[in-house]
Amino acid sequence: MSIAVPTTENVPLFGLLVRQHRMRIGLTQRELADLSTVSVRAIRDLEQGRARRPRQDTVRLIADGLRLGVRARADLESAAGEGRTSWAVKASYEADPPAPPLAVDVQLGREAETAVIVDELASGAERLVTIVGIDGVGRTRLALEVATRLHIADRTPVLWCPVTGPAGSDRLSTLVRAAADQLLGTGGGPHLVNGTDDIAAFVEIVADRPPLLVLDGVVEAACPSRVVQLLRDCPGLRILVTAAFPLGAPGERHFLLNPLAVADEGEPFNADAPAVRIFMERARRYRPDVNPDARETALIADICRRLDGIPQAVHAAASWLVVYDIATLHQCLHDGPAELLHHLAGPDGGTNLRDALDRRLATLPTAERELLDALCVQGETFDLAEVMTLTGRSLPDSGRAVRSLVLRGLVRPSYTAGQSRFRILHLVRAAQLCALDVRV
Repeated sequence: MSIAVPTTENVPLFGLLVRQHRMRIGLTQRELADLSTVSVRAIRDLEQGRARRPRQDTVRLIADGLRLGVRARADLESAAGEGRTSWAVKASYEADPPAPPLAVDVQLGREAETAVIVDELASGAERLVTIVGIDGVGRTRLALEVATRLHIADRTPVLWCPVTGPAGSDRLSTLVRAAADQLLGTGGGPHLVNGTDDIAAFVEIVADRPPLLVLDGVVEAACPSRVVQLLRDCPGLRILVTAAFPLGAPGERHFLLNPLAVADEGEPFNADAPAVRIFMERARRYRPDVNPDARETALIADICRRLDGIPQAVHAAASWLVVYDIATLHQCLHDGPAELLHHLAGPDGGTNLRDALDRRLATLPTAERELLDALCVQGETFDLAEVMTLTGRSLPDSGRAVRSLVLRGLVRPSYTAGQSRFRILHLVRAAQLCALDVRV
């Protein structure tokens, strides 16, 4: 059996320089290891090209062990930096830990959810948390609040990466975005920054001070196993994801973000409920003089119920007060599925939330879409026994189908008197009934 012997052609300049300096002063690899406190194996791998990315402290220790002068040391450090992210980026990252983006609004009604995720990530109980839920429910805002609190508490570095939006223009942001594309397997193949592997370059930068990596707006993860490998390669790293659906990675913590609590039809309303407060805060941006009486406040609470307590939907509805009074808006949202969905656009005609809802429903697997169609025609609420009757499936299969709808944020679970029931969100049911051209 032949053994491949490394040649100078495939050994990086750093490895060649280490060997040349070592041979010049007559040291063996063992003797250099003793002088530098770097392992014999590490020195051998560097000299033979099996290790190509020495860490900064390794370079310093080897230079000390070789007793290099100023110029020779600079040449060695320069060689170590060839084909890799600049150490200046790493130095800047460690000296001034990056912070999350600044929030432009106050988060309302999410204190319990925020506290749970902050505690899990801060304690290390969870290292990969994915916030899922329907579009407009506030996944990004919750992630921002969690990241901000962790950064304030102990200056945890926060690397915020908008997966589908524009990234920052600095070198660190560019690297994080490239690593995220490679990590998720959604960027059309391997990405290289300065000829290096993006994930390896990311680990090199953050390994000594692991950050909270936030991947905001993940649509799909083609290679969830890479996420797990990254967590293994970078102990202490924590990853917070906002996504339409769980990544499917082993050890992933699924955090379902439900809409804000609203009173059910016929129940007493709470004028201080977060959804009502969001409506009023947004309404006063358009009509600073709005001052609802008790009857109008009850109508606002019912508007929020009709919109499922979804913050972005509440924002869109409140914007209609530019042209409507509260009673007219309330009537419009109760005139039928088409009118309810029409008012998600706001008076300016924007359709972001409606389009996002349509996209979410369009990506449902066929079996789940057919189940949701049947449930929407039947009514707003259901239990597993009804699903079994509709589909003819077993209890476990019915449970899996409903679980998928729940994790997609389309159906909301409730537990009353020890029994599980589920309610289709009003907006989801309206969209499905419109698509089926069913009138209710």
